[in-house]
Amino acid sequence: MPLLADVAVPVPLSQAFTYEVPAALAGEVRPGARVLCEFHRRKLLGVVLAVSERSAAIDPSKIKPLAALVDARPALPAELLAFLQELAAYYFAPIGEVLRLALPAIEREQVRALKAQGELDGVLDLGRAKQVGGRKVAYASATDVVEEPGTLRGQAAAVLALLRANGEQPVARIEERFGNARSALKKLAERNLVTLDEREPPRDPFFRRAEERDVPPELNAAQAEAAARIDAALAALPAPAGGGEHPASTHQEPRPVGQEARRIAQEPRPSAFLLFGVTGSGKTEVYLRAIKSCLERGRGALVMVPEIALTPQLVARFRARFGDELAVLHSGLSDADRHAMWASLHVGKVRVAIGARSALFAPVPDLGLILVDEEHDGSFKQEEGVRYHARDMALLRAHRAGAVCVLGSATPSIESVALVRRGKLVELRLPDRAHREASLPEVSLVDLRRFGAGPSGDPLISLPLHRALEKTLAAKEQAILFLNRRGFAPSVVCGSCGTLTTCDACSVALTYHRGRRRDARPPSPAGAPAPAAPLEERPEGGRLRCHYCDYAGPLPDRCSSCGARNLLLEGLGTERLEATIAGSFPEARVARLDRDVAGKDRSQAILARMREGKIDILVGTQMVTKGHDLPNVTLVGVVNADAALGLPDFRAAERGFQLLVQVAGRAGRRDRPGRVLIQTRNPEHPAIAFAAAHDVPGFLEREIRDREEVGYPPATRLALLRIDAVDEGVGRGAAAKLAAHARTCPEGLARRVEVLGPSAAPIARLRGRYRFRVLLRARERGPLRGALAALAGLIRDGLDRNARVIIDVDPVAML
Repeated sequence: MPLLADVAVPVPLSQAFTYEVPAALAGEVRPGARVLCEFHRRKLLGVVLAVSERSAAIDPSKIKPLAALVDARPALPAELLAFLQELAAYYFAPIGEVLRLALPAIEREQVRALKAQGELDGVLDLGRAKQVGGRKVAYASATDVVEEPGTLRGQAAAVLALLRANGEQPVARIEERFGNARSALKKLAERNLVTLDEREPPRDPFFRRAEERDVPPELNAAQAEAAARIDAALAALPAPAGGGEHPASTHQEPRPVGQEARRIAQEPRPSAFLLFGVTGSGKTEVYLRAIKSCLERGRGALVMVPEIALTPQLVARFRARFGDELAVLHSGLSDADRHAMWASLHVGKVRVAIGARSALFAPVPDLGLILVDEEHDGSFKQEEGVRYHARDMALLRAHRAGAVCVLGSATPSIESVALVRRGKLVELRLPDRAHREASLPEVSLVDLRRFGAGPSGDPLISLPLHRALEKTLAAKEQAILFLNRRGFAPSVVCGSCGTLTTCDACSVALTYHRGRRRDARPPSPAGAPAPAAPLEERPEGGRLRCHYCDYAGPLPDRCSSCGARNLLLEGLGTERLEATIAGSFPEARVARLDRDVAGKDRSQAILARMREGKIDILVGTQMVTKGHDLPNVTLVGVVNADAALGLPDFRAAERGFQLLVQVAGRAGRRDRPGRVLIQTRNPEHPAIAFAAAHDVPGFLEREIRDREEVGYPPATRLALLRIDAVDEGVGRGAAAKLAAHARTCPEGLARRVEVLGPSAAPIARLRGRYRFRVLLRARERGPLRGALAALAGLIRDGLDRNARVIIDVDPVAML
C-alpha cells in the first residue's frame, strides 16, 4: 500500500488533503513538519497532520506526490499539533489557517535548499511564510567549571562574576562595561570557564537594557498558601520525557514542611486554579515562584498577558528573576525577531515564554505550567481571522499537555467564577495587598447631577476632582485620570441643523483628533459651562478619524447637510482632557497614554517617566488600567464612569466594573494612602456601587444571578453568526436563510437550540459592508455544536458567494 500523508494547507477550508509520500522521503516525513506541495497549480507550504500506509479513498492516479520536505525536525511538536487540531474543530476554523498561527517564518537557508532541489520553479506561493536570516551576534555565558582559587584577576575575574550573576550576555553589552572584554572572554573560553556562541539577536526593546537580578521578597501567608498549592500540583506532574532537571536549575526553593506539607500532600491534586487577588496583592510574585518550581522540575512555562506592549515592568521583573533565558512574543516583533524567539523555544534553549494572545501557540518544551494574567481581559479573544479565546484555550492546552494552568485576576471573569463553582477550577485567594503599609484606596462617588464644573469650566472636571488634583500636586504626589475615549472630541455636529459627521464607510461618528496645536485656548471662567468649540477657534492641523476603518480626513469647512459654517466639537476625549488639565494646572507636568501616542516604544517611555516622577498627572484610556505598579500615584480620577455601561452588550456592566476596579487599583500601592474619585450620573448602578465598595464577590454574585434570569453565559452557551456584504439585500437574505436553516435543523426543531434573529448588527455598516447577525443559544454544548455543523455545510455550499459568514463560538464582542 502507498504511504500517504494528510496535509493542511493555508486555504479557508476545514479539511486536510491527501498526498503521496515519495520513496525518497519515506521515514523523514513526520506529523508537524512543513512540506512543499502542489495545490491548484501552485506550490504551497503545508503541514503534515498524519502519515500512514493505507488505501486511498480516491482514485490513486489523482493523488499528487509531496514536492519537498522543508523541516528535517517537525516545526510543530506533537503536543502542540494535536492542540491546534482540537482548537480548529472547536471554533469551526480552517485547519490550515489555525496552523499558520503557530508556524515560524521560513529560513533563507531552507529556501536555498529547496532551490537547489529545483522545487521552487514554476508558480510558488509562500503566503505568510516570510524568509528570515541575517547577521550574527556573539553571546557569552558562564559554564559550570570552577576555576582554581587565585588564578583569575582583573577584568577576566570581573567578567566571569558578571556572567555568573546575570546569566548569558551579548559580548557587545559586556564591552560597554569592560573595554578589553573580548580579550578577557577569549582567556576564559580557553579555560572552559565561558562558552561563546554566535546567533541572530532578538532586537526586541524589552532586551535592550540589562536587568540586575532581584532578591525574592518574603511572601505573606496568603501568597505562601497559593504558591504551595501550585507547587504541589506541579510536583504531581510526571517527569518530562527528557528526564532530570533543567541544567540551569540547581537551587531549590524551600518546600512547605511539617503539618502544612502533610495537609497539602493529603489533598486532591487539582491542575487548574483561579488566583483571585485584590489589586496590588502580589500575584506576580506567586507567578514567579510557580515558574521557578516548574523549571526546577525540568519543565517549561508559558505566561500570557493581555497586551505585552503595556507590561514592560512585568517583563523586567521576569528578566530580573530568570535573566534573559526567556522568549517574549508579541505582535510588534519583526519576522526575524519572532523566528529567533520561536527557535530558542523549539530547540529547548529557552523554557519560559511570555507574551500576549498569540503566545498561546509557542512551542514551549515539556510544557508544565500556563499562567494567564488578567484573565478577565477581553483582548484575549481574537476578533479577526480565527476567533479563538486564548484564556479558554490555555485551559484546554494545559489539560491536554498534562500541565498546570493558573488564571489570575483582581476582577475574575464571570465564566471563570462559574468554573470554580462547577469544580473545574480551584480558587486561591489573596485578600490583602502585598506591601504591609499599603491598603485599598478610599473611593468617593461624585454625582455629576449635583456637582457642577470646577475652575476649568468643563462639566466633566468637577469641583471635587479639581480640588483633589490641587491637593495631590501640593503634596508632590502623582495622579491618573481615566477616560476611555481617544481623540479630542468624540463627535462633530452642526450647530444649525444638528447633523452628525459620520464615516462614509461605517455607521459611526468620526472622532476629531487635534494633534499638535499652535496655541492653547485659555480655560473658561470658573463656574462657566464649557461650550462646544466652534470651527473658527480650532487651530489648523486636526483630522477626523474613524476608529473602526482607520479613515482619516480633514475637518470640513461647512456642514455637508445644510452648508452652515457652524460645526461644533462635542464631547471630551483624552486629547481634550490633557489640554484642559494642562491649562488648569500650568505648573503640572501632564502626559497622555492612549493608542494615539503609544507607538513602538512610546508607552514604555511614558510609564518610565511616570515611575521616575517626571510626570505629575497622567491622562489615559484603559491602557492606564493594565496592572502598572506606580508607587507615587495616590489619586485616581474616573472622569466618566457611565460611558461603558450603556452599550448594547450583556457584558457591559461586567466590563465597566472591571475597568473601575482595575484603574482604582493604581492608587495607594505603597505606604501613602490612595484616593479614588468616580464621576457618574448614575451612582446607583450596581457596577459603580460595588466598585466603590471594593466588593468584587458581591458584584459577581449579583451578575451571575442576573445572567441566569435572562439566559446568558455562563448559564447558556452562545454562537454568533456574523454576516456581512457590500450589498445590503445580499447580506439580509443570507442572514434570513441561515436563521431559517438553524430553526429547521434537528436541534432547532427540538428546541434544544434557540435562534435569535436575523437582525442588523448594532454597528450596521463597517468598512463599506452591511452587517447582520444570527445568535444561537443553548443550555448544553452538544446541541449547539450540532446546529453549527449543519450551518457550516450551508455556509460552504448554499449561500450567495457575495455574502461573508463568520462563525464566532463563545463571542465576546457583541457590536
